[in-house]
Amino acid sequence: MLRYSCCISNRSYEAKQPPFYRAQRRVSSGRITLCSGGGGDGATAVSSSSRLRDLVFVVNPQGANGRTAKEWKKLLPYLRSRLGEDCNICESLTSGPSHAIDITREAIRDGADAVIAVGGDGTLHEVVNGFFWEGKPVGTSHSAALGLIPLGTGSDFARTFGWKNDPCEAVERIAKGIRSRVDVGVIDQEGRDSHYFINVADVHLSAKAGFYASKYKKFGNLCYVIGALQAFMGHDNRDMRIKVNGGEWEVYPQVTALCVGNAKYFGGGMKITPNADPGNGNLEVVVLQDFKWYDFILKLHKLYNGTHLSVNNVSSRSVQSIEVEEISESGSIYVQSDGEHLGFLPRKFQVLPGAIDMIS
Repeated sequence: MLRYSCCISNRSYEAKQPPFYRAQRRVSSGRITLCSGGGGDGATAVSSSSRLRDLVFVVNPQGANGRTAKEWKKLLPYLRSRLGEDCNICESLTSGPSHAIDITREAIRDGADAVIAVGGDGTLHEVVNGFFWEGKPVGTSHSAALGLIPLGTGSDFARTFGWKNDPCEAVERIAKGIRSRVDVGVIDQEGRDSHYFINVADVHLSAKAGFYASKYKKFGNLCYVIGALQAFMGHDNRDMRIKVNGGEWEVYPQVTALCVGNAKYFGGGMKITPNADPGNGNLEVVVLQDFKWYDFILKLHKLYNGTHLSVNNVSSRSVQSIEVEEISESGSIYVQSDGEHLGFLPRKFQVLPGAIDMIS
């Protein structure tokens, strides 16, 4: 049973972590725990013979330029009326980068039945990373599920499932509680902790564009166009080598972008890895080579509708793991996952089949 009370309260929320992790935490926000359960007080509802599901909603109030907070506030009455009789509803507001990771880890360790990301792909990305600690899943006695209420700028992961940015529709999925196993990608670099992704990881131009786009989120989906234009300035295609499934190194000359998809979409609706399926135990790798700026203009519609695999200098393959290095080792090739900047090559990407239960 979660230790959070089920009465309205305003108290400081401090995610419990080992001392060496706690020192790196951001200052936490206030937590409000919502009244729920059978119309009585929370303690009565919790002690009833019929066990209520413990749901923790991780909300990024700054998401979509503050729109997430407004939409969440409007959703609360419906959410409580729809889920309150069967669930203990706990709300946690994030206060900054990585806070959602801390919240998720504590919730799972405290026995939450599900942790629901409320926001965009960035919030979902952090919640997914919170399901893991030191290379292993958090918690072993039970399996907490991952949920999503897509309210962000891009919400690209939701597109793979055909989910709309409709919060009431998302609440219905949560109410039904149907679970399915989904794969998770993991990114490794020597000397660094593993990093997890659930949507798309990418390298070079697209990753650089994502890095710049993050600075223009106030413009909505237009931020991706601005980011791409800025990334093109001074861009050079680079020679790379890759190793697939532990095999031999292969040289890929003049790489413009390399995308590793667990799901299909990124960049605000671009169907970059159209054959990716987050439940098939594989990652789809799409490589664009020797693209010029005008190629993107002429072929942009193909990138968005997922028909670019027929274009010259575009290749695709299904993998369980792929290592990527730049031949010149300049240390300047950008890497991102789920729209979050991770640094630079080299990196190894691999799939963890069925790593998380997802409410679908």
